[in-house]
Amino acid sequence: MTKSGSSNKKELLPEQREGLLKALKARFEKNMNRHEGLEWASVQAKLEANAEKLWSLHEMESTGGEPDVVGQDNKTGEYIFYDCSAESPKGRRSICYDRAALEARKEHKPHNNAVEMAADMGIELLTEEQYRELQQLGNFDLKTSSWVVTPAIIRKLGGALFCDRRYDTVFVYHNGADSYYGARGFRGSLRV
Repeated sequence: MTKSGSSNKKELLPEQREGLLKALKARFEKNMNRHEGLEWASVQAKLEANAEKLWSLHEMESTGGEPDVVGQDNKTGEYIFYDCSAESPKGRRSICYDRAALEARKEHKPHNNAVEMAADMGIELLTEEQYRELQQLGNFDLKTSSWVVTPAIIRKLGGALFCDRRYDTVFVYHNGADSYYGARGFRGSLRV
């Protein structure tokens, strides 16, 4: 994880904040198909009012996620961000699924796990449904794959789910939760 501020508080330094808002605005304007009918000024106002969520977006950005707005919750008014990098974020690869999987490995342990890494960043792993929604907005994970939220019954039996896109189709697969690969990371979501 990156160190974003001068203390343990989840706040950005002014120059980090400005840089992030500039990057998010440029991505928002370049990819209007992801959020038709939404305006950047409204998104920015919400971000500026919530330093901790801005910190989480910085974590998404600094690990290669390229977060962007993919919608708005009509009930709460919250903007929904997903990692929209073409491939699974580089700074979140070679990790197993969760802490139990990490501890179960006897040797060659990965450096981290997806569930805790997401929690530390203040984001949620995408569900299979959210992953499929993301794939409606473009072609993602053509060479990589991403862990997704795994149902408790599968996880209890030692497995975990991941997704990718091949042959113009989104596939859901299973693997041992303790497995990790250089081409597998995770994508997250954040509500602001």
